[in-house]
Amino acid sequence: MIDSETGSLVAEPTDERGVGPAAPAAGAVYPAGAVELTEIALEALLFVAERPLARREIAMLAGVDRATVDARLGDLEVSLAGRGIRLVSSGDRVELVTAPDAGALVARHVGADGIRLSPAALETLAIVAYRQPVTRALVDQIRGVDSDYTIRSLLHRRLIVELGRAPGPGRPYRYGTGFDFLERFGLTSLDELPALDAATAGRLADADMSDAGEDV
Repeated sequence: MIDSETGSLVAEPTDERGVGPAAPAAGAVYPAGAVELTEIALEALLFVAERPLARREIAMLAGVDRATVDARLGDLEVSLAGRGIRLVSSGDRVELVTAPDAGALVARHVGADGIRLSPAALETLAIVAYRQPVTRALVDQIRGVDSDYTIRSLLHRRLIVELGRAPGPGRPYRYGTGFDFLERFGLTSLDELPALDAATAGRLADADMSDAGEDV
């Protein structure tokens, strides 16, 4: 992170477990005064952030309005198209990731092969991606089998994330996809998900109807 007084790069604070960058504290105070938010400055900020940044957080850091942030992000996305780094977005948050085309070489460097998913994991991941936010009970209903182990495996691989709890008895967790899902499948947003075939779309529609008016 950048020291607001010296302008130098300092260690990013970690969370309470000491294993990752900490999220901004509630009520955090950022330096006063606007900073010109150029494409270069924005790219550098996202590069050193080491975690997804919310658009409102970028606006607060630079002392500019949301429209300026959105405009610079749009410019940066265009500039990065076809290069080794991509800009991806998930809701209000944005992050820089490696391009899918570079995956094989990057995997060699980090000493890991690409994530291999079983048919059950792929089926579960698809349900979460297209139906999110979704509870495990609804995933089980659509698949017709228990999905507890598969969901825990996808959570461990960070392909799905917890999106809070549903109201109602037991307040079960709701699941959705995160940045690792977008990066793994070469997407910049969920809008780029391919269209479902008629049979699969029908299964999800039937689940929507059975789920209407109640939380599962």
